[in-house]
Amino acid sequence: MSDTDSFIEEVTEEVRRDKLYKTMRRYGWIPILIVVLIVGGAAWREYAKAQDAAQAQAFGDAILAGLQAEDDAARAAALDAVAAPGPGGAAILQMLVAAEEAQAENPAEAVARLQAIADNPEIPGIYRQIAQYKALSRSDGGLSVEARRAGLESLAIAGQPLRLLAEEQLGLIDVETGEIDAAIARFTAIVEDAEATAGLRSRASQLIVALGGTLERG
Repeated sequence: MSDTDSFIEEVTEEVRRDKLYKTMRRYGWIPILIVVLIVGGAAWREYAKAQDAAQAQAFGDAILAGLQAEDDAARAAALDAVAAPGPGGAAILQMLVAAEEAQAENPAEAVARLQAIADNPEIPGIYRQIAQYKALSRSDGGLSVEARRAGLESLAIAGQPLRLLAEEQLGLIDVETGEIDAAIARFTAIVEDAEATAGLRSRASQLIVALGGTLERG
């Protein structure tokens, strides 16, 4: 290689190096910013997780403290004063309050509270369905048999998570209204349903026998 070629290569390399340095000076902050954002995002996620965990623990502690009250009415009042973290927590809390109200011989107030949960569109669907189911399962809450039956039938539709529990309550309504054959047929269908839990099958089987029906032996 001649001295001229060597000199040209050195100059070319110097120009490239100069361009690289200029590019680094102009855009070198971008990878630094990306690193900062990644580290900052990870730190924020950890902080948010810690905050959520602390909030959940405080919520649980407040519920436990409320449940330590001496009687049902006092427990209901103490729980009702707890601040819930979000719609789901509020739904759970209100269902606990409703349970204490029912124990304190205020079933109508309990059912009204549960129906308020079921009618609140801001609350996740599963909590609304559970609240509706609990309200419709009470025969002493002021709802007519017709209203309870209609509500439970809406929960007993195929694909609904509380379908079989709603069917069980519909069977109990059949018993309540003297429709024994319909009740036995409904409980038999529960026993034969592949999705029924062992506990639910056991309850349905006992009710069939209690109502004078017979169980098929497999």
